[in-house]
Amino acid sequence: MTQLLTETTDPDVLAPAQAARILAGAPWRRFGVFGDSLSLGVGDTTPGYDGLGWPARVERALRRVHPDLAYLNTARIGATTVQALQEQAQRINEFGPDLLHLNSGANDIMRRTPDWGRIEDDLRAMYEWASSTGAHLSVFTLGRAFVIPALPDFGERVARLNAITRTLAAEYGAVVADCWDHPLNDRPDLLSADRIHFATTGQAVIASLLIEALGERLR
Repeated sequence: MTQLLTETTDPDVLAPAQAARILAGAPWRRFGVFGDSLSLGVGDTTPGYDGLGWPARVERALRRVHPDLAYLNTARIGATTVQALQEQAQRINEFGPDLLHLNSGANDIMRRTPDWGRIEDDLRAMYEWASSTGAHLSVFTLGRAFVIPALPDFGERVARLNAITRTLAAEYGAVVADCWDHPLNDRPDLLSADRIHFATTGQAVIASLLIEALGERLR
């Protein structure tokens, strides 16, 4: 049944007009996105869905509220949190966002043996920097659909990383769009051919999750 859905019939996807209504009154006029491939919003096109990543969908909704919206996405595929800070923080600072989406740390847990103390320290440094920009912050938790056969404990790693994300997001006042337990993880057409990145069906759903979470913050 999932494969027969289109963007207009998908119950988990907000129509552009709905998304704009949820964000009506949003103060954000400078939208920045920072991090890795999840932040970049890359993925294969799903038939029946607009070929847009989640950042472009959020940008579209915000632009309906503020036609003069400024947008910058500095994300890079494969970037760890430390690399993102080294490579992207200055550009974000120069841009001066009032809404800033942050890295979720997926590439930080790819080592054979993750250093959890360092991972948490690196993420805290990211939140500390992001907070200093004065922007409202947002972040995703990671979903459970992506698995790595060579790392049989990868699901446990994602759950642990998500726990760190939720803790730091609460401490720094970041909006959290929670992908971990969402039904999108059970979609057979969720992932791209590389079995890593969300196809546009997933991009559409997580954009809707973030817009709804931002709307809750506005209320």
